[in-house]
Amino acid sequence: MLTTMFIILFVTIVLFIWGKYPPDIIALISMLSLFLTGILDLKETLAGFSNPTVIMIAALFIIGEGLSKTGWTALAGKKFIQLAGSSVTKLLVIVTFGSGFLSGIVSNTGTVATLLPVTISSAWKIGTMPSKVLMPVAFGSNTGGLLTLTGTPPNIIVSNALIESGQAGFSFFEFGLIGAPLLIIAILYFRYVGYRLLPSNKTNNKPVDIESTLHHWIEAYKVENDYYRLRIRSLSPLIGTTLSDWHLENKFNVQIIRIKRRHPNRLKKNSRPFIEFPDPSTDMRYHDIITVKGETKAINKLMITFRLGLIPLEATRDELRHNLINQEVGMTEVIVTPKSFLVGRKVTIGNYFKRFGVQLMAASRYNKPLLEKEITIKAGDGFLVRGTWSDIELLKDQHENLVICGSPEGLAKDVDNLTYKSYIALGALILMILMLVFKIVPGAIAALISAGIILITGCVPISKAYKGISWVSVVMIAAMIPMGLALQKTGAAQMIANGLVNSLGDMHPVFLLGGVFLLTTSFSQVINNSATAVLMAPIVLLAASSLGVSPKPFMITVAISASTAFLTPVGTTTNAMVMAAGGYKFKDYFKVGAPLLLIFMIVVLALVPIIWPL
Repeated sequence: MLTTMFIILFVTIVLFIWGKYPPDIIALISMLSLFLTGILDLKETLAGFSNPTVIMIAALFIIGEGLSKTGWTALAGKKFIQLAGSSVTKLLVIVTFGSGFLSGIVSNTGTVATLLPVTISSAWKIGTMPSKVLMPVAFGSNTGGLLTLTGTPPNIIVSNALIESGQAGFSFFEFGLIGAPLLIIAILYFRYVGYRLLPSNKTNNKPVDIESTLHHWIEAYKVENDYYRLRIRSLSPLIGTTLSDWHLENKFNVQIIRIKRRHPNRLKKNSRPFIEFPDPSTDMRYHDIITVKGETKAINKLMITFRLGLIPLEATRDELRHNLINQEVGMTEVIVTPKSFLVGRKVTIGNYFKRFGVQLMAASRYNKPLLEKEITIKAGDGFLVRGTWSDIELLKDQHENLVICGSPEGLAKDVDNLTYKSYIALGALILMILMLVFKIVPGAIAALISAGIILITGCVPISKAYKGISWVSVVMIAAMIPMGLALQKTGAAQMIANGLVNSLGDMHPVFLLGGVFLLTTSFSQVINNSATAVLMAPIVLLAASSLGVSPKPFMITVAISASTAFLTPVGTTTNAMVMAAGGYKFKDYFKVGAPLLLIFMIVVLALVPIIWPL
């Protein structure tokens, strides 16, 4: 059975290195092999799919999607761009430090899930491939977990092992004595060395750039034409009436696009800050801001008749982004095909097209704007439409004879306007952090609670939540967990560990420290870091006791080396999470991670004996 175990382990690693098959498929084949050879029983084989870590990973993807959908990632991305300017190296330093710092507070996987879309967007905007900055996010998070006791599970495992053996455990910030220097070294490494080793992989994950999209709309549709914002003054006869009382569209030849309330009462059912799509029953109030579309002559008549004030517009791009696009409502470009039932029909620009749930904002033909108010539709005509993001998605899914240009979903993620849902999503994240820091509930439960809040409050539709989960990463990790169980069950891991300890035990303790680092980091490349720490902790305690030296430096080395899975994409969840997004191969991790791992080993062997004397 031991020989069979080593054969399966070897073949699995070779398949990962080869890279011909998807990593989740390789992991599933490995898992099934352990069952078919009798090494694991059914319960052990499927243990990964009920593992709290796997459940937590899936929940963290939902939390990350919630932050993305509600504008936080777009806002963070903008700040990243501002700080980095046009410098790739600055962005690299920012994301490495950011992932490391956050990982000291919240889980590594939660950190990467949150920063992943931000980093991808920032990389594209600066003009570099995401593969140049995503691996530093993963490695930075692995290193940052060493800043606090709760930063990563191996820290807790080795501390509890010390306490159970009658020794004093590690304090909350004691890990930071070695974690902080290692994080600084990781940042400097990627800044001056690692960046040159990172591949420039072409991927298809380019996010929609809202700035260039808006520029195209302005040029192609002249959407800013006949577009105004008016304020209802105190003496206006509109106050206290409804739109149906005045028939503004027919009598004044203007279209009401949107109404902004001055002092909305969020506690009242019918008091919203914005009326995105006013209907005849919509009432008008003092100081409301009405967004309208119409010819200048018609607008002037409207202002005089109803005593309305003209509000200066922002630059067209900012006006569209801040006034007509938000987390709830968006815009997209639609092309009419020859088979569409719309061909030959007359439509009025600015009207609400109820069948599709959208407003017709502007039109173009042969890439030239149509400035007429009433248009007879021809095949190939383009329309700029405005509606809720859900209606736009419905339009895309249900009407095959209308072509949606670009990616409305991607555009929605690039909207940095914050709403009350944004703060709900942020609150859910903070709640999870507090529950983890103060150990109120297990990590998986904390993540599920926060993910549940995001789903229940509508921050992310359930259908979008499932799409936001990286199932390749989830399945791969779940299928690889049984490998750790098999190594322990067959005694393969312990046989290797005992041999190394016995061979180095008679030498200087620093040699044993180096051997512990090498053995632990070797295991961490292929099995879960928590399983590695659980396996190594008792062995290291016995070795330190037999030599009559303090166990603390050896246990801290176990915790550090268990978090140095830099050579493979399966070593940690964070490595797996960035693999597909960065287009990385197995060899990329070894090429970039090996020098960093060597530097970490040298620093650990130099500093650990000084901070925690042998």
